[in-house]
Amino acid sequence: MATRTDAPTRREQILKEAARLFAERGFHGVGVDEIGAAVGISGPGLYRHFPGKDAMLAELLVGISGQLLTGAKQRLKEVDGAAPEVVLDSLLEGHIDFALDDRPLITLHDRELDRLRDSDRKLVRQLQRQYVELWVGVVRALYPDLAEPAARSAVHSVFGLLNSTPHLARPGSLPGRTTTAALLHRMARGAFAAAGSD
Repeated sequence: MATRTDAPTRREQILKEAARLFAERGFHGVGVDEIGAAVGISGPGLYRHFPGKDAMLAELLVGISGQLLTGAKQRLKEVDGAAPEVVLDSLLEGHIDFALDDRPLITLHDRELDRLRDSDRKLVRQLQRQYVELWVGVVRALYPDLAEPAARSAVHSVFGLLNSTPHLARPGSLPGRTTTAALLHRMARGAFAAAGSD
């Protein structure tokens, strides 16, 4: 999501503003008129792009889960045959980009996942499980003595660490993106090393 360099489409603009507003005020605290105003169109004009707020929420949460999985698979393909440390570093870089650049989506997932229809929520969970399993394989390649359940727990713990970025501080008050990314990377590698040292 954050790696695109071409101009966002109107639909993408709507989703970005919806994510920001939903994260700031909650799903029920935001009306379609406010989302429309944020992108310069009338509230009813949004219905040319989405049938309603529920559809926006579903596309945001299913979309980011799918993008994380697709991005991880692409990274694994790009570093195929590399040392396990290099592979893990690549996955970490991708997730840290998400954690720093898509902070509203983390908040949205934490607060609003239960508002999705059952089918959409199940799809999010399915995509997330596949994403976790990619990481588990990489972590176990680096730490072969780490049992699969422990590796899975370590992956979830590191996600918790990385996905804490919305709680670190207000946007703009972090020490700088490069410094924060490097700190998160060191902390995540330290957590995996600790898990693999038993």
